[in-house]
Amino acid sequence: MNEFHHSAEADHDTVRFRAMTEADIPSICEIEQESFTTPWTAGAFHNELTNNQFAKYTVLEFDGEVAGYGGMWLIMEEAHVTNIAIRQKYRGQKLGERLLTEMQQTASLFGVQRMTLEVRPSNEIARRLYEKKGFRSVGVRRGYYTDNQEDAIIMWADLPKISRKA
Repeated sequence: MNEFHHSAEADHDTVRFRAMTEADIPSICEIEQESFTTPWTAGAFHNELTNNQFAKYTVLEFDGEVAGYGGMWLIMEEAHVTNIAIRQKYRGQKLGERLLTEMQQTASLFGVQRMTLEVRPSNEIARRLYEKKGFRSVGVRRGYYTDNQEDAIIMWADLPKISRKA
């Protein structure tokens, strides 16, 4: 499995990206509980990490703490974002944008040309972020969210070509 590690300094706080491991699952489940009305279970993440050959999950660490994560399935030339979330206490610091950028760059390194995701119409903050990162609405999945039957907006973005360095 290829792992990408990337660090950046921001206002004396360290942001680091790395591949998710099974040891991260308890922290990831806490973020899920804070972020979603129908959070994924520890078992679902365990299955993604151990059984899904298409899954790529990235952890964002902020000052050594798991502050966010994002997951995607890389299938042929497409990446499908399964989930992306930032711990509540770290929101509003552009970490979600940095995480999505990292995911787009990782997908590009694997030869992915386009990325897709679903988002609730009511999640205006996420929708604005996705539009800023090049996503455009292409359709609707009616009644997609099981907690309240809210529709999902389907969004796609073209990714820049990144060549692997030898």
